Amino acid sequence: MKNKIYPRTGDAQTVYLKSVITHLNIEVGDFTIYNDFVNDPREFEKNNVLYHYPINHDRLIIGKFCSIACGAKFIFNCANHTLKSLSTYTFPLFFEEWDLPKSEVATAWDNKGDIVIGNDVWIGYDAVIMAGVTIGDGAIIATRAVVTKDVEPYSIVGGIPAKEIRKRFSSDIVARLQKFQWWNWDIDKIRNSISAIQAGDIELLENCFA
Repeated sequence: MKNKIYPRTGDAQTVYLKSVITHLNIEVGDFTIYNDFVNDPREFEKNNVLYHYPINHDRLIIGKFCSIACGAKFIFNCANHTLKSLSTYTFPLFFEEWDLPKSEVATAWDNKGDIVIGNDVWIGYDAVIMAGVTIGDGAIIATRAVVTKDVEPYSIVGGIPAKEIRKRFSSDIVARLQKFQWWNWDIDKIRNSISAIQAGDIELLENCFA
């Protein structure tokens, strides 16, 4: 898929996200897709990664084989107003107006860290992922969920704020999937394992792993 933008011929709404990313603090794994039927999906950085200013050095890390639906947003730390102050007004941001040192501009917000998305994660339509959140492998984020806390692997979350609805699989199957890490296999091995993956046959996938 090297440098390939569109996974399907004639479909300009879906892109391999890795191929359209230019920001140094955004990392995307192979085969992760983004679909947008409203805007040009190639403008993901502009329309979907918000308040991601270089001064803060925070990162968006997305794993392999993720599916990101139209309108999903990633809200970074510069959107925060610090709660340590007696006022929510961002005085340090307007340092020129208030004769404050430019070097302290980042004190205008609370820094909660990077956003880290695991592998094989499905993020639904218009979902919002907040700064500092880690989403585990295989998780599903429901439509218009607002994710403010970490999400465990292979769990389904939804709502505002997002809460766990249920686990996708038993703890035993989750442990085995995380051991296999099929997304890290070579391409031919993945291609030969698709039928086992799609059938939900953990034993057959285990044979592929061996």
